[in-house]
Amino acid sequence: MALRATRLIGNGLFGVDIKDIDGKPYLIEINDNPSLDAGIEDAVLGEALYARIIQALKHRLEHRRAAG
Repeated sequence: MALRATRLIGNGLFGVDIKDIDGKPYLIEINDNPSLDAGIEDAVLGEALYARIIQALKHRLEHRRAAG
């Protein structure tokens, strides 16, 4: 649901709020300037989350540089 919703906006870093109500997900909001709180968003991946974000940004910059 989050990926489908953000594809409508573009290719970026977004925070997506989804609520589960009676087993059904509801999209609450999409933040185009999300915060990444230590211990919350990185609870599963830890430091690897930040490495993935930096790598994705680096890849986009390199792709843009090669295209232009």
